[in-house]
Amino acid sequence: MTYQEAVQHKKESVEKADESLLKLYHIVITPANTDESFKHIEEFSKDPDAFDDESCKKYCTDEDYQVVSFKKEA
Repeated sequence: MTYQEAVQHKKESVEKADESLLKLYHIVITPANTDESFKHIEEFSKDPDAFDDESCKKYCTDEDYQVVSFKKEA
C-alpha cells in the first residue's frame, strides 16, 4: 500500500485498538519489503521515541508499505 494508505490504516487500527493493547504493542508503518522492514524495526526498537511515522520512508526503496504491530520490550 502507499504511504498515505498506510497512515490511514494505522489511524483506523489505533482507533479500534483496546487501551491495554496500545500499552503492550507498537503499531508502526514499515516497508512491505521484508529486509527493509527488518532493518527499520531493528532500528526503531533501539529508540522508539526517535521515530515517527515518516521515519519509515528512509528505509523503503519501492514506496510499498504495511502496518505491523509487535510487542514492546519490557
